[in-house]
Amino acid sequence: MLRTLPQNIFVCGTGTGVGKTVASTVLCNALKADYWKPIQTGSETDSDSRFVQQQTNYNITIHSEAYLLKEPASPHYAANLENKQIELNNVLLPQTNNRLVIEGAGGLLVPINENQTQVDVIEHLNAPVILVANEYLGSINHTLLSVELLRHKKISLLGILFSRQSYRDNEEVIIRFSCCLNLGRVAYAQKMDNHFFAQQADRLKENLNAYFQL
Repeated sequence: MLRTLPQNIFVCGTGTGVGKTVASTVLCNALKADYWKPIQTGSETDSDSRFVQQQTNYNITIHSEAYLLKEPASPHYAANLENKQIELNNVLLPQTNNRLVIEGAGGLLVPINENQTQVDVIEHLNAPVILVANEYLGSINHTLLSVELLRHKKISLLGILFSRQSYRDNEEVIIRFSCCLNLGRVAYAQKMDNHFFAQQADRLKENLNAYFQL
């Protein structure tokens, strides 16, 4: 029996730069979902919200960040530079009738303030997770540690979405040891345009349909 895909999905990664924003864009295209990045750093040089909006093939709703910080750094550090304090009470789910893709900032244990990390944001929002894993030397350890932390925290893990090129037998080993659903792979392309994201979205939707009622 297929599980129902939740209304809100939190996209987190095994670390920084593993492809969360690209995966979130593909997921938004596949589900025609809204997008929200609660905590954005590096706002003067880059904006994940802007990237997602540019690369979707429908009239996507982008919800405003709870915290928009200039420095491209860990949220706690970027906030300190602006004499700000990130507080979970200010991170409130947007009101929407659509599915919502929520993108995290960095890996699960990236600090957001002196006492809390990204995993506390996930717990606060009570959203199930899709874990994005890039493959490289060391990615087995990083991915399995992320899975173990989510399970220790009793956070629902929908599955693992691999990013970019495969590396040796990492994908097979990660799925075997983690016993997670393999949601497929977001391919790598030098040119990422709307056509690329439409193709990736069709592929991901097919994979999701094997496990979930969309």
